[in-house]
Formats: sequence, C-alpha cells, structure tokens
Amino acid sequence: MGKYVVSPATHPTDGGRFRASFSVQRSEGEGSYCRVFRSDTTFASRDAARLFAVTQGWLQTCMPNPPSG
Repeated sequence: MGKYVVSPATHPTDGGRFRASFSVQRSEGEGSYCRVFRSDTTFASRDAARLFAVTQGWLQTCMPNPPSG
C-alpha cells in the first residue's frame, strides 16, 4: 500500500442532503491513472457522505487489481 492517493469529496443536493465522490490516483514509474467514482446514494449529513467516500476509496485501493481508466 502507500502508492495510492484517495481524495474524498461531498456535494450538497437541492434537497438538503449530500452525495459522495472520491478519486483514486496512482503514479508508478512512467504510468499513472486517476479514476473518479460518484455515488448515487444521498446522505443526511456531510460527515456521513465523507465517511462513505473515504471507506469506498480505501476499499478500491485494497483490491488486488484496482480498475484502471
């Protein structure tokens, strides 16, 4: 581990709830990628959306072969 950067983000909705997104960035040697993931799920608080984004980002980096874009 340690070769990924996960950047969580939250986005307010018109209804007062929050959506989560995160990016996973990897740079190794001469190759690199950045993938953005957005959730359709809404959350009651910004903290809940951020926790979801952080957790999902961590899970993506733990996969044996994270998806490359």
